[in-house]
Amino acid sequence: MTGGETERLGTGRRIKAILVGSSGNLVEWFDFYVYAAFSLYFLDSFFPEGSQTAQLLKAAGIFAFGFLMRPVGGWLFGRYADRRGRRAALTASVLLMCFGSLLIAVIPTYETIGVAAPILLLIARMIQGLSLGGEYGTSATYLSEMATPEHRGFYSSFQYVTLIGGQLTAILVLLVLQKLVLTPEQLEAWGWRIPFVIGALLAVIAFYMRRDMHETDAFKAAEATVKRKSSLRTLMQHPREVAIVIGLTLGGTVAFYTYTTYMQKFLVNSVGLSKDTSTVITACALFCYMCLQPVVGALSDKIGRRPLLLAFGILGTLGTVPLLTALQNAHDALTAFLLIMTALVIVSGYTAINAIVKAELFPTNIRALGVGLPYAVTVALFGGSAEYVALWLKKEGVESYFYWYVSGCIFVSLIVYAFMRDTRTHSAMDRHE
Repeated sequence: MTGGETERLGTGRRIKAILVGSSGNLVEWFDFYVYAAFSLYFLDSFFPEGSQTAQLLKAAGIFAFGFLMRPVGGWLFGRYADRRGRRAALTASVLLMCFGSLLIAVIPTYETIGVAAPILLLIARMIQGLSLGGEYGTSATYLSEMATPEHRGFYSSFQYVTLIGGQLTAILVLLVLQKLVLTPEQLEAWGWRIPFVIGALLAVIAFYMRRDMHETDAFKAAEATVKRKSSLRTLMQHPREVAIVIGLTLGGTVAFYTYTTYMQKFLVNSVGLSKDTSTVITACALFCYMCLQPVVGALSDKIGRRPLLLAFGILGTLGTVPLLTALQNAHDALTAFLLIMTALVIVSGYTAINAIVKAELFPTNIRALGVGLPYAVTVALFGGSAEYVALWLKKEGVESYFYWYVSGCIFVSLIVYAFMRDTRTHSAMDRHE
């Protein structure tokens, strides 16, 4: 076999592995975000008392609590991925997500079993949070290790393509049910269960696809030569890298969840648009945002990661308050869409490349844990709570404080971007310990 044939086979294997890994990632995020997309419709099933804002606050509380399990998932699956392989961890995480989605689909309502209904919903979200906590770090590690050095930014950007794709698919399922299949009354009575059933079935398909994934060469090499196994003690020997992951994630995760997960509710609850219009705006914005990720990822392969992070930090710090203020006062769908897209273009400077930046910080034997755990802790504290903070401040009558909160979080990350090295030229991807 010639060298050219070997290279083509290597490229084919790489592309197939990235596609399989990405498709499983999409399913995981679809399952997780169906909760956010459909929460407007199942509020009465689990939280029958209170105003819409109060009901949304309770639903957001459970959404945020699910995020608290992500650090546990990041730790368990990160260690598992570094010790047993990326494929094994990714396969286990999607199976766990399937169980969580199926549980939500069959939970009886508050009217049937009382307070046990929201408790079971909380347990199901904890299971999903555990799964997703393991998915992020392992998926980021897998995609970065399967990519060629000169295209790592481009290939790893597909983690957020599929992450956003999962959100978008959840929104599209909602649109189909809204417009073509069910009445609003049917959606609120039982139709909200349909996407959770779909998610569980898709997770089973992803499980079988991932069983045949190729293991990364980087993990195989480290497994054969490395003596120091992945553990918290090993991770703590990289305090600078852990601090960078936390710092660069803080502002990005708050901005991301503000303009994606929370935005549908913001358009209904604060801007005053209808549920249907808000769903269409969110779907269009997410599609454009998804298509933007590989472009920004490829740009980072040319100019470096740090300039894009700095652009996000500066524009996000200065532009968040004006953008959200203008959006709150928007009177038509087009204006709302353009304002959201402006924000998402800025946030792309973080989302498209944050996975590869984190992966490039750590040596192979600690990479999945190093990427997954500090990221999951930061997202649990700040990203998962963003919606809850926004709704609580609105309930207290000081909604604009949330705009400054988002801006302040981005500013903290900007300080980190200003002092960190560019990981494209200072990478630990080929290092084992």
